[in-house]
Amino acid sequence: MFLKQIKQYATSDSGATAIEYGLIAGLLSILIITGLLVAGPEVESLFNSIGTELANANS
Repeated sequence: MFLKQIKQYATSDSGATAIEYGLIAGLLSILIITGLLVAGPEVESLFNSIGTELANANS
């Protein structure tokens, strides 16, 4: 019984699947962070211009 459980554990690939999902999640987070760093200044500029236009509209 014990040897059968050890053999099933040794042939199980559920740990490999978890590692693969972890690698995919890590890669996606790196891509998202990189995208935000690249697009961040443009988005900030857009919001600043919108804020300036709204401030001038109230005057």
